[in-house]
This record gives sequence, structure tokens and C-alpha cells, in this order.
Amino acid sequence: MHHGIRELGPVDCAALRQQVLSLPEDIWWEDKRRQTEFKNVHSQTQSVILIFCEGWPNPRISYHRGWIYLGTEAARLMRTIVAEHYPVGGKILRAMMARLPPGACIDRHRDTDPSFAASYRIHIPLQTNAEVSFIVGTERLPTSEGIAFELNNLLPHEVINRGEAHRIHFIFDYMPIQDPATA
Repeated sequence: MHHGIRELGPVDCAALRQQVLSLPEDIWWEDKRRQTEFKNVHSQTQSVILIFCEGWPNPRISYHRGWIYLGTEAARLMRTIVAEHYPVGGKILRAMMARLPPGACIDRHRDTDPSFAASYRIHIPLQTNAEVSFIVGTERLPTSEGIAFELNNLLPHEVINRGEAHRIHFIFDYMPIQDPATA
């Protein structure tokens, strides 16, 4: 167990990985929401957005074009992870593929939207390499393809890809049902 992550273990993501790696290049550039809204952090990334939310405390959840390309396998994987590690019955607030090209970085930042305090951010590395530095707090975290983990994205974190291949993670945010007694 590392300070900034909780390992969830190996997941069967081979079918999703194959779909993602076979996406035409232009699909990675279709939706620039994250690059424009969060340009100080994500200007060097590309995303395929499946689900996104806006507004708080009553988030409006919308499905995007990435769902057409990847939704079936992504939904299967999210259902499996939630069933094994979290209380079922909640909502997926966001789901996306995030690609960091060789030589690119995601600057050190904390995710500040209030939804992050009420949800879990799950990463599934689909493609990575030994030259990727994923730093949470002061710790460099080892990531491996197909090994899911929960990231505490309220902590400062950054990513640097010094390798020769893209680093691609499937990321989703899961918000369990709020117990009115504790909300």
C-alpha cells in the first residue's frame, strides 16, 4: 500500500486494451474538453471521453462519443471493479481514456472539483512503460498494465512520460450512494 494509491489488483482488460489501441488517431483529438478546461494541467494529453459530469452537488451526467467506441467493454470492466471493491448502486461520474504521449507530462496538481471528495478515482493502466514517472505526494508509484488502483487525486500528483510509447490509462470516478444519515 502506497500513501496515494490503493492497489485493486489485476483486472481482465485485454479486450478494452485492444479496442483502445486500435482506435483511429483522429478519435483521440475529437473531444478537447479536458485540454481546454484544464489546459494548465492536461494540455499535453489526449482523451477519449465516455462519461462526464458537470455541476455539484447534483451532477448532470452525460455520455459522449467515446461510449460508442468503447462503452460495452468499459462498462463490463467498471461493473466488475465496483462489485469487487465498492458498495454497489452508486454512479459513474466520469469515464475516459487518457493518453500521455512520449516526452509529455501532466504538471503537478490536485483535482479540486467537489465531486472528487465524494467519489473514488480508479485507474487501469492499459499501456505504460518503465520510463513513466507517476508521482503522488513525494512518492513515485509503480504502475503496471492491467493492475487497477484507486488514486487519491486530492493529493498533489504529476506524470512524466520519458518513454518512447504512449502511456494510456482508463480512468473512472465512482460515487457510492450517499447515506442520508451521514451526508
